[in-house]
Amino acid sequence: MDSMITKFFLSLLVPGLLVVLFTRVTFNHIVGLILTVALIAAAVYAGYTHTWLLFVVNAASLTIGFWYASTMYQRRKNAETHKDE
Repeated sequence: MDSMITKFFLSLLVPGLLVVLFTRVTFNHIVGLILTVALIAAAVYAGYTHTWLLFVVNAASLTIGFWYASTMYQRRKNAETHKDE
């Protein structure tokens, strides 16, 4: 049971944080999302995610992380645009 709770909280936090991290590293929110989805797919293939609840929580975390990374990316683009003026 403790393992399931740990997996739930990790599924809630890690995908969203990975999208933001990869967006910061690659300077592109789409690439960050693709890299995160690839890592999640590898974890599913390896058998670490095996319940529908974890799939849904992963998807929700990815969505929230992508939304935040997109706003972060747009703020950066706007700052660069106004910097040139």
